[in-house]
Amino acid sequence: MPLNRRTFLERSAAAGAGVAIAGAASVPAGAQEQGARQGHGRPPKRYSFTVMGTTDLHGNVFNWDYFTDKEFDDKDRNDVGLAKISTLVNRIRKEKGRGNTLLIDAGDTIQGTQLSYYYAKIDPITAKRGPVHPMAQAMNAIGYDAAALGNHEFNYGIPVLRKFEEQCRFPLLGANALDAKTLRPAFPPYVIKRLRTPHGRDVRVAVLGLTNPGIAIWDKVNVQGKMTFPGLEEQAAKWVPKLRSMGADVVIVSAHSGSSGTSSYGDQLPHIENAAGLVAEQVPGIDAILVGHAHSEIPEYRVTNKETGKDVVLSEPLKWGQRLTLFDFDLVWERGGWSVEKVGAQVLNSNTVEEDKKITGLLEDEHRKVVGYVNQVIGTSTAAMTTADAPWKDEPLIDLINHVQVETVKAGLAGGEWAALPLLSQASCFSRTAGIPAGEVTIRDAAALYPFENTLEARVLTGAQLKDYLEYSARYYVQTPAGAPVDTSKLTNAGNTPDYNYDVVSGLTYDIDIAKPAGSRIVNLSFEGKALDPAAKFVLAVNNYRASGGGNFPHVAGAQQVWANPDEIRNTIITWVQTAKTVDPAAFASVDWKLTRDGTPVF
Repeated sequence: MPLNRRTFLERSAAAGAGVAIAGAASVPAGAQEQGARQGHGRPPKRYSFTVMGTTDLHGNVFNWDYFTDKEFDDKDRNDVGLAKISTLVNRIRKEKGRGNTLLIDAGDTIQGTQLSYYYAKIDPITAKRGPVHPMAQAMNAIGYDAAALGNHEFNYGIPVLRKFEEQCRFPLLGANALDAKTLRPAFPPYVIKRLRTPHGRDVRVAVLGLTNPGIAIWDKVNVQGKMTFPGLEEQAAKWVPKLRSMGADVVIVSAHSGSSGTSSYGDQLPHIENAAGLVAEQVPGIDAILVGHAHSEIPEYRVTNKETGKDVVLSEPLKWGQRLTLFDFDLVWERGGWSVEKVGAQVLNSNTVEEDKKITGLLEDEHRKVVGYVNQVIGTSTAAMTTADAPWKDEPLIDLINHVQVETVKAGLAGGEWAALPLLSQASCFSRTAGIPAGEVTIRDAAALYPFENTLEARVLTGAQLKDYLEYSARYYVQTPAGAPVDTSKLTNAGNTPDYNYDVVSGLTYDIDIAKPAGSRIVNLSFEGKALDPAAKFVLAVNNYRASGGGNFPHVAGAQQVWANPDEIRNTIITWVQTAKTVDPAAFASVDWKLTRDGTPVF
């Protein structure tokens, strides 16, 4: 389907405005007429409604972990999935009145579980007479009113996203997702919903969708030359006044962008990655922002707009359907129109309710099919391996990722001008609960090592650049003096660095002295038993997220690319196991790095 679809443009205003959809709400049962008496002894007209919000659902419909093949569980006893969210939504609609509620999402919907992967890659929705995406089926059944685009919506390419959009009975919004040639919106920027009141005039609620400008980097291969993603602040400043001039009484932003005002990409990302708080502060006319992307839980966060002095209420529900945000709006009729008198936000925990059998029943066949797929046996392992200690020890499972990547890149470079350069590889511990058992190895075992849709490429770096790279990676550890006790629960994630932004590099040997400050921790850095030559050149096997600037690691994004593979690293690992038939750590595992303090190993 072409990027600027005629059907969208025909229903857009000349300036590129979004689609206005009139709600079919009945007279709300929960409308309130209360407050102080005004002129002629009549009370002011009042109306209340609730906007529910989710974000970062990441393909979760069932309360199920496809990588462990059992019900989802974590240390906080959270539950996941749209089936749980549906039960909460039904409860709120019953309490408030169906016509007094809206339901929106802030993006990252179609990537993240093997359920969503299966219908993008194994039995793709884009195939002729292909299936309907499970997330579209579930969200349609629950009755979403709108969803913003997330950056992971683009992981499988624009055709899959367009097909998903076609299957949804609600708009996918992206005011700052523009066609690269025309610079007009490639998706509806907004939607206007009408809520009927008992007082004559409907309340017009505008939902403006904003996505993350990092898409241009993270999914460059899918969007370059096709779409561009300007900053959230500038596009909100363009669209919010238009929505107000069109008669919107309430303006809500659904933003796939965190609230911190930070970016993990430094100068490589020209716009702020986590800009929701800045949008609230800088753009007048916004009443509330549903925040996404950061995978944080923010029940209610108030930001004062610099121009108006009014508070804007932000809320971010926890990822994967673990929480549901409620924005409660109280409106009053004054000077011939509705105005927002009060806004509050809270989150509900999905672990307090059962799954909605309507949703689980709707997708039971799809769920069963995917469970069967991930449990296919693809090989055997001579030993059990786990990532439990991988954040602080050189573990065989991370060595396996690097081994597969080295073999894959080596084959890709064979016979070419770069084949003679030494080959290294980077990998991260994406999950501390991944593991391969002794005995039969299934697809889900191998897939759990690499839950992201990253692809593999090769970049050329010097020895000096690699040392900088490793120093940057080692900031992950909390500085711990020699002789002080070491608590692994407090040793890692310094500066809120996530596990996936801590890289180990195979092919080199080195120590990380955690007693030293960040930036001067890499010692005894060697290649083939000799001190690393700063001028020597190496090929680094690296995932596309890191190569595109993800995590803001030095040098790699600007390094020369000499090879790339469009297939996911996850699939590469699965194929390797299928071909090798036997996974034997003796063939690839070695201790090449360790944590030290003043030369003494920590473990």
